[in-house]
Amino acid sequence: MERARRLANRATILNRLITRRPSPSTAVAPPRQISTLVPTNPTVHNHHHHFNQTRSISLETLRPTDTFPRRHNSATPSDQTKMSESVGFPTLDALIDATVPSAIRSDPMRFGNPRFDLGLTESQMEYKRMMPGRIIGVSMDSTGKPALRMAMQTREQHIRRDKATSNICTAQALLANMAAMYAVYHGPEGLKAIADRVHGLAGTFAHGLKKLGTVTVQELPFFDTVKVTCSDARAIAEAAYKQEMNLRIVDLTTITVSFDETSTLDDVNKLFQVFACGKPVSFDAASIASEVESAIPTGLKRDSPYLTHPIFNSYHTEHELLRYLHRLQSKDLSLCHSMIPLGSCTMKLNATVEMMPVTWPSFANLHPFAPTEQTDGYQEMFKDLGELLCTITGFDSFSLQPNAGAAGEYAGLMVIRAYHLSRGDGHRNVCIIPVSAHGTNPASAAMCGMKIVAVGTDAKGNINIEELRKAAEANKENLSALMVTYPSTHGVYEEGIDEICKIIHDNGGQVYMDGANMNAQGQMFVTLTSIKRSASRMVEVVLVPTGGIPAPEKAQPLGTISAAPWGSALILPISYTYITMMGSKGLTEASKIAILNANYMAKRLEGHYPILFRGVNGTVAHEFIVDLRGFKTTAGIEAEDVAKRLMDYGFHGPTMSWPVPGTLMIEPTESESKAELDRFCDALISIREEIAEIENGKADIHNNVLKGAPHPLSMLMGDKWTKPYSREYAAFPASWLRTSKFWPTTGRVDNVYGDRNLVCTLLPVSQMAEEQAAVTA
Repeated sequence: MERARRLANRATILNRLITRRPSPSTAVAPPRQISTLVPTNPTVHNHHHHFNQTRSISLETLRPTDTFPRRHNSATPSDQTKMSESVGFPTLDALIDATVPSAIRSDPMRFGNPRFDLGLTESQMEYKRMMPGRIIGVSMDSTGKPALRMAMQTREQHIRRDKATSNICTAQALLANMAAMYAVYHGPEGLKAIADRVHGLAGTFAHGLKKLGTVTVQELPFFDTVKVTCSDARAIAEAAYKQEMNLRIVDLTTITVSFDETSTLDDVNKLFQVFACGKPVSFDAASIASEVESAIPTGLKRDSPYLTHPIFNSYHTEHELLRYLHRLQSKDLSLCHSMIPLGSCTMKLNATVEMMPVTWPSFANLHPFAPTEQTDGYQEMFKDLGELLCTITGFDSFSLQPNAGAAGEYAGLMVIRAYHLSRGDGHRNVCIIPVSAHGTNPASAAMCGMKIVAVGTDAKGNINIEELRKAAEANKENLSALMVTYPSTHGVYEEGIDEICKIIHDNGGQVYMDGANMNAQGQMFVTLTSIKRSASRMVEVVLVPTGGIPAPEKAQPLGTISAAPWGSALILPISYTYITMMGSKGLTEASKIAILNANYMAKRLEGHYPILFRGVNGTVAHEFIVDLRGFKTTAGIEAEDVAKRLMDYGFHGPTMSWPVPGTLMIEPTESESKAELDRFCDALISIREEIAEIENGKADIHNNVLKGAPHPLSMLMGDKWTKPYSREYAAFPASWLRTSKFWPTTGRVDNVYGDRNLVCTLLPVSQMAEEQAAVTA
């Protein structure tokens, strides 16, 4: 509280400095230890050197300078000018004017609430902190070492499109990893102990109710949930509520009580008092526990072993688990090491302050079905976040149910499907998807039972409008939707987006706009009337996926999108924190700088690699495609070789061979500094020189540093080295690597072998012991 008072006093003083203005007749003492950035020369009045300081205090010098947008949007003003000039524009705004079509531009975004428009200062953040089927296969690397990899292409839905068997996004993978670590920490014995305890508490509760005799326990097999018949379910639920416990009312005379690992014997005793309905309770849970027998039928009891691998039987203390997690972490190249240029879904920087609320008990410990009147903090956040997203996108309302981007696509298409059903057009099941649309779109449409019709693009990467028109007219009677990504995954703004939407609407369809490239939409805010009629998923600008759904005139539920009312509500504070700290101006700047960074990199690389698509003014959007297809003929080099060699330079490879086979798609985001962008460009330019050595015959076309990449320590430190290039050249191709080097843990992985071994069998104990020894050696 003392810290809060100091902050409040400081804010009050600052406010007085800004707002109080002395009258001309008032004598004001000269301010002490406060000056403008450019002081004026003092005037000497007498030999005592007293100064008559007539300087006024600059308002800007009193405002906080270390704001979140400044930290997140990395390019400094001087770097913005240099980078803009390097791509042929005098200012950043001039570049944006040339890149973003004027037809989709809008007035500067305003949230309409000062606390959201300006972003948060450090002192304000102090107060805000007080607020309540992918398949892994076993493969081998180039040295014969076993290696785990995602089988059937690491981005399967992008490659196989509507025939994909996976449409999982990273937001769901994060939750899967959390569940996996729960199993690793507790292990089979720990999980069994938890299950036995939970079932024992439920059994003790059921046995106690029978002894009380005030209600009837339904004679059904149960594990953790006891079903009870009573005279007035609501009265019992209200009595439990006064004891800070929520019970589920099934109907007027039926109630259920569930237990989990957080439940205690004290909780059971409180429940006895609730269900006693004023009758004295002559026993407690501990005294009757020995009388309880298992209520699980014999036929349902498991006798077979589970979680037998050493991983699930080794790390059962905090420090052991932390060491294991750190070992896993050390194998992953992350934003802690270098930029990650993945497109088309932005590899967004999640600032530490955004992640902190996820760990707060006030957020983390709420049940997803807790009564809304007990979740005022969450409800306020849902409301604020929805309104902010509506302001950003121009939509009327939002659904927070989708758990990931692909789930947002599914939700949007289900809304369109429901719209057609409401009009008696349930037969409309054709979905047109351009090849430049986001890669998960076809799989999502297939999940909705739609027939996919693909349309191509022109030489500049734009949707082929005439081909689209023919497809729409040919399917006029059955057209349901168009799925379009804006800007497209080709890295260009569609100049004809208005006409495209009109064609679809004229033929009875609706438009779904994918938000995968939302990071470049800060200059448009979806102002097109035609797009406003569509459904959208918002991914990048809010850091984690949510689904945007226009509000119908009358609410008509279309079915379940997620198992909980607000999806994965615990991750929403990440988006909420980001938007409120950035403010409308910060978000606009983020889009500008994302576009600037992509154009700067494209300009630096264009003399070394062909840039595949550009807009009408020769610029790209927030991402661009480097064409490597010609090198297969001149040097036998493919996109995978370049991506693997980048690992030796300490970089994650860009998106490979999508949306165009044989290319790399690069998206730098707004958070990377000019120095980091230059470092990545320098690496690609250096790799181009390595390719030139193959083209000139100085390096073998089959046995060269690109084909041999990546080069892990185990390979470099081996007794034998048979490569035609030196170990030093393999490991340290750039000077900065001698200061800080991220070492790949495996050599080149055999993709074909991995695809043929789809079932992942974890390493046997002997090999685990070998890996453990190698780690601790």
